[in-house]
Amino acid sequence: MKTLKSYSLLLFSYFIIVSFLTSCSDSDDSIVTTNNLTQTETEALLFMLEEEKLARDTYEFLDNQWALAQFANIKLSEQSHMDAVISLLEQNAVSYNVLPYGEFANSDLQGFYDQFITVGTQSQIQALQVGATIEDLDIVDLEDWINEIDNPTIIAVFRNLQCGSRNHLRSFTSALVNLGSEYVPQFLSQQEYDEIVAGNNEQCNF
Repeated sequence: MKTLKSYSLLLFSYFIIVSFLTSCSDSDDSIVTTNNLTQTETEALLFMLEEEKLARDTYEFLDNQWALAQFANIKLSEQSHMDAVISLLEQNAVSYNVLPYGEFANSDLQGFYDQFITVGTQSQIQALQVGATIEDLDIVDLEDWINEIDNPTIIAVFRNLQCGSRNHLRSFTSALVNLGSEYVPQFLSQQEYDEIVAGNNEQCNF
């Protein structure tokens, strides 16, 4: 199963203050597949629900901290991403649980949240760097899951989630440029990142 990869050294050198990315792989062999979903497809949906929640909850916190338009707008989009995954879970009778804001069943994601908000409180620039990092990571994790599964419906939804994340990445990086800063991709290749930020915002199916 492909989940969050081990990028702690990259992010330590990038943020300096805090090294906060560790290997995230909470594989649960006890997950019971339902209907036509494989175990991997079930794991993909449950994991991405919490990863989209990570984005929503982090942006909610940072919106309260800095009142930047990017966080106010994108946190609403992240809720729509969660809703899209929830719809697939319910269609396939997969049980799930959305915990309160800032709480995660996946211990690694809980660690990410705690560390993201620590970094994000340092300055507006650091907060926007966190936003760009989350979207960068989300795009790559979704691609990893897409490469693991065959279900065309899940793949289509995940492609739409990637579309949204590309738009969000453009928004965060544009805001950083306006503040005289920049984002260095941590998970996407430099070429992939450059192609995304050079493109126009896309129309996603949400």
